[in-house]
Amino acid sequence: MIIDPVCKMEVDEEEALIMEYNGSNYFFCSEGCRERFMKEHPENTRRTHYELIIIGGGPAGLTTAVYASTMRINTILITKDLGGQAYDSTKIQNYMGYDFVTGPELVNKFKEQLLKSHYIDHILTEVEKIERKDNGFQFKITTSELRIYYTNTIIFATGMSRRTLKVPGEERFQRKGLFYGNIQDYSFVLGEDVAVIGGGNSAMQIVENLHTIAKNIYLISDFELNADPAIIKQVTSYKNLKIYENMKTVRFNGKENIAGITARKKAEKKEITIPVRGVFISIGLECNSSLISHLVTLNEKKEVIINPDCSTSCSGIFAAGDVTSAFGKRIIIASGEGAKAALAARKHILNLRKK
Repeated sequence: MIIDPVCKMEVDEEEALIMEYNGSNYFFCSEGCRERFMKEHPENTRRTHYELIIIGGGPAGLTTAVYASTMRINTILITKDLGGQAYDSTKIQNYMGYDFVTGPELVNKFKEQLLKSHYIDHILTEVEKIERKDNGFQFKITTSELRIYYTNTIIFATGMSRRTLKVPGEERFQRKGLFYGNIQDYSFVLGEDVAVIGGGNSAMQIVENLHTIAKNIYLISDFELNADPAIIKQVTSYKNLKIYENMKTVRFNGKENIAGITARKKAEKKEITIPVRGVFISIGLECNSSLISHLVTLNEKKEVIINPDCSTSCSGIFAAGDVTSAFGKRIIIASGEGAKAALAARKHILNLRKK
């Protein structure tokens, strides 16, 4: 595995930009990272002060970054990965410019646009703390490597994470037959019995992907199916699908790999055990807002409450994408909100420059 020494992103040796320094070869994801490396060496100094810091690298954060670049805002993007939840989508329909595109394909387009055409400083790491300061800069941001960054303007675009069931065996069998959401390779369950847990659109999409691959599919939901009626009608026509509604998952069974799932009817004691070789959990998402909850107002869903211009209850902090109260959790909506947040942040930054 080859890592860009500046942003810590994994890069392809054949596509990377290469530079020799002090007798060693260094590989870079873009011309921008190579230029930054050259500026920082040999003194190894690192910039820590920015007009704008974007936290989060999903569709909202990446769109924000591209807009910040075109508007010549002094910016750094800090994110633990590029793509966010979009990377797990196997089927994205009617995203403008595409009738159909997979999540990885769309994310790679985003990355190429950011790194090759609209470079800004970026680093792959996790933000651990955001503080308010009064030292000439309003916010102090600390990453997992204990690097410190300062800014007066933040765009928070951390998206959502998949919910877990929190039942025995769930953590033990992760990636040993138990997965969250869609995956790229279903070959390991070819001709096998599998279970899908969830009753929404994403769970139905997994059933669609599995119905020609798996032997039998057991769809287990702790409520009545609530996906779009057209999708439910399509999925329930599959002859190898058996549906268990209003069922609670009790535990996962197996030795080295998952071998079965135990569930019971809600409000009843009797349990059933279903032998399966694969389990796909798709029970919704939760907002990644805890990092900033002490600074901005959240709603009952723990979404960051935003105004029409993506501003929050804290001056200088803007938010975009699925982590916010904006209507509609869709990739195209998140991208649009990211553009809006960048425009609003620019207006805020221009006002700060005047002062």
